[in-house]
Amino acid sequence: MLPPVVDAAWLAAHAGDDVVLADVRWYLDGRSGRAAHVAGHLPGAVFVDVDADLAGTPGDGGRHPLPEPADFAAAMGRLGIGDGDTVVAYDDDGGVIAARLVWMLRATGHRAALLDGGITAWEGPLETAPVTRPRVAFTPAPWPAERLASAEDADDDATVVLDARARERYTGQEEPVDPRAGHIPGARSLPARGNVDAAGRLLPVEALRDRLAAAGADGSAPVVSYCGSGVTACHTLLVLEHAGLPPGRLYPGSWSAWSGDPSRPVATGADPR
Repeated sequence: MLPPVVDAAWLAAHAGDDVVLADVRWYLDGRSGRAAHVAGHLPGAVFVDVDADLAGTPGDGGRHPLPEPADFAAAMGRLGIGDGDTVVAYDDDGGVIAARLVWMLRATGHRAALLDGGITAWEGPLETAPVTRPRVAFTPAPWPAERLASAEDADDDATVVLDARARERYTGQEEPVDPRAGHIPGARSLPARGNVDAAGRLLPVEALRDRLAAAGADGSAPVVSYCGSGVTACHTLLVLEHAGLPPGRLYPGSWSAWSGDPSRPVATGADPR
């Protein structure tokens, strides 16, 4: 089985083996991921738009709700990603954005992995020419219920709830995009960007396991992962798998949905509650 993370050496060894490279750059501050792609991308990489290809219409379900399966399948087919392809996704942010595509594909039974280190791990030249792959068939599949969590699941004391956002957003010191500042009461802070080193490569597995265990995710209780809108939370889920721990569940609406519901309580500060 394809591991959730591969390195540049693996990529070089499997070039041409039905591997589709996917550039999944996206920025919370409003910069254009597509513009970054046009300025330079890995040879042959298609650009995957988080907003258009990996999310449904914003609303009560959050800023990046999971798209309808048929819409996701149509986007993948249009990009030239087929049922039998192996996808290696990358970004320039330690994989915390590209993890969304990888998780979506793996959750629906497809072969996909993160490129450890992202675009900086690639030692060859970059391309600027547009990449267009032939449209192919991608079969719609429902989002598996066992991989998803609801707001009620995220409010369950028997569940370890991990918040993948930056620490400042967890504590409520700042909130750049969502209705209220703070975190889900009981959630533990585990910023996704803390899973990687300064070069954007994942920490050693033992260090990741220690980090997860310190947040309560030691394999003894179910885990729910959330972030601002269900994107970087996927990185936590891939790290759980990479570290050999039981799979967690994604709360798709994440903080954008929770904080948008005035009936939901909000905690602030460093203490989970």
